[in-house]
Amino acid sequence: MIINPHLEQATLLKRYKRFLADIRLDSGEQMTVHCPNTGSMKNCWAPETPCWFSRSDDPKRKLPGTLEITTTPDGHLTGVNTGRPNKLVREAIENGVIDELQGYDAIRPEVKYGEENSRIDLLLSTGDRQCFVEVKNTTLGVGNGRVLFPDAVTARGAKHLRELMAMVQQGHRAVLVFCVQHSGAESAGPADEIDPLYGKTLREAMAVGVEVLAYGCKLSPQKIVIDRPLPFRLD
Repeated sequence: MIINPHLEQATLLKRYKRFLADIRLDSGEQMTVHCPNTGSMKNCWAPETPCWFSRSDDPKRKLPGTLEITTTPDGHLTGVNTGRPNKLVREAIENGVIDELQGYDAIRPEVKYGEENSRIDLLLSTGDRQCFVEVKNTTLGVGNGRVLFPDAVTARGAKHLRELMAMVQQGHRAVLVFCVQHSGAESAGPADEIDPLYGKTLREAMAVGVEVLAYGCKLSPQKIVIDRPLPFRLD
């Protein structure tokens, strides 16, 4: 994903009210930007660390800036814009980077499905063959290259797992992709201590045939791309 214009660098001062962040530009000017992340962003940032943001020229927006990349307390970069992972995964599929999701003729985003009023992030299809792909932005670094999901309790995430299980039981293929936007990632897994129910449901989903993939990203102000598969471990 080429970012044009390139992201601008600033210093992150604080994140608050979930969707707001205060930053300081190189000029010394302070501004408030939109934080497009509903999670806790645990271990994703610290005060007075470098961050990068995008600007919008949409006159209807109250806040023209959007927080995109933050620096973790241990110096890694994390992609905190949860609007990007679906596009990153789609691009990686189309470019042949995700081997496990090749061989389909069409990709459709945000398709309604299931019995719990859900939308699948990506629906891959070839003729009557369908593959339901759910994407999760994964940023909770806990040391030793380990990055976990979720960073807060997610009832919505558990619902998505139930929907994927139902698709498998109906004879379809269902895949959960953890898009790991963390520059220090070496493996991914579930954050059982944060959300035990999600971890339990994930294991149930895997037991009935939901496939789980994890892919890491390379992050820079110029582009963000999925560039490597990562081991997914339950331990």
